[in-house]
Amino acid sequence: MPRINLLPWREELRRERQQQFLVILGLTAALAAAVVFIANLHAQQLVRHQEARNTYLRSEISIVDRKIEEIKDLQSTKQRLIARMQVIEQLQKSRPQIVHLFDELVKTVPNGVYLESVTQTGETLEIKGIAESSARVAAYMRNIDASDWLKDPRLGPIETRTEGRVRRSAFSLQAKQEAPGEAVEE
Repeated sequence: MPRINLLPWREELRRERQQQFLVILGLTAALAAAVVFIANLHAQQLVRHQEARNTYLRSEISIVDRKIEEIKDLQSTKQRLIARMQVIEQLQKSRPQIVHLFDELVKTVPNGVYLESVTQTGETLEIKGIAESSARVAAYMRNIDASDWLKDPRLGPIETRTEGRVRRSAFSLQAKQEAPGEAVEE
């Protein structure tokens, strides 16, 4: 029986398989490298796209911030104008009050009382004058208390002066100016 040597054939088959394995391994490594490269390019593209979106959003946010500042400026201007309008309205409403005040001063002054000065601070009036007697000052205070436009008279010191044979009382009193419709009920 002849002897057949199968070893070189196996050896050759082993080399072929090893060569195929190395080729497949090389192709797989190349394919893996290509996949990693493509994934890296895709990730970079996504990052660039997101950075572009972020830049766009930042520019839009800065535009909106400027508009918000303009709105705040407009609101503060509006508040200042409203405050001015309220002051003007209040002045318009209080304009006839001085006329009523002087009219009421004339109506409340009894005979024998002479006013030297009237000073107004806010709603408080300081009235200085001379009366023929203390009774006339008391009558003046009653007239103020009964008035619609003047309230809450408070008497200050009364000085009695003698000028020749005539005695006079110099007085100082305070009263509050009040419009008839503005009375606050307590």
